[in-house]
Amino acid sequence: MNLTNLPKTTAKSKKRLGRGHGSGRVKTSGRGTKGQKARGKIPLYFEGGALPLIKRIPFRRGKGKNKSFKNKPIAVNVSALNLLKKGAVVDLKSLVDNHIVSEKDAALFGAKILGDGELGVSLIVQLPATKGATKKIEKAGGRVERDTPNKQSMLTKPKSSLKGESN
Repeated sequence: MNLTNLPKTTAKSKKRLGRGHGSGRVKTSGRGTKGQKARGKIPLYFEGGALPLIKRIPFRRGKGKNKSFKNKPIAVNVSALNLLKKGAVVDLKSLVDNHIVSEKDAALFGAKILGDGELGVSLIVQLPATKGATKKIEKAGGRVERDTPNKQSMLTKPKSSLKGESN
C-alpha cells in the first residue's frame, strides 16, 4: 500500500479546549478575557447583562391577539367515515364509539369534517363540515344538518334585532 492510495479522511476531530499548549488554544481556551461568559455556565439567551430580548418585546395584549391558544377542532376526513353504517348519524358520540376520535379530545376540542378521500356510505352529519366535505357527503346520498356558520353572518346583526333604529 502506498501513501498516495490511502483514502482521504475529511472528518475533523473535536476541538479539545482547555488542554494545554498542545491543543493550540492556550490560557483562555478561546473564551476571551474576563466577564461572565468567560467563566461558568450561563444560559444560551444571556446577552452580557443587557436587557434580555424577551423583556424588550411588548406584551401581546388585546382582543384576538393570542389566537394560537384557542382550541381548534379535530380534523376528521370523509374517508374515515366509511367505517360507519349506512344511514348513521355522525356526531361526536358516534365518532367516539367507532374509535375515530378519542373521548377526551372530542370533549376538549370538538370535531370538523374535512373533504379528503372518498365516501361510499350515505350518512347524516351533525358536525361542522367544509364545502368539499359537504359536496362529497351529498354525492354519496347523505346530508349535512349543521354546516359551519358563515363568519360574516356571525359578525353582522339583523336590522330587526337592533333597538332604537327605524328603517
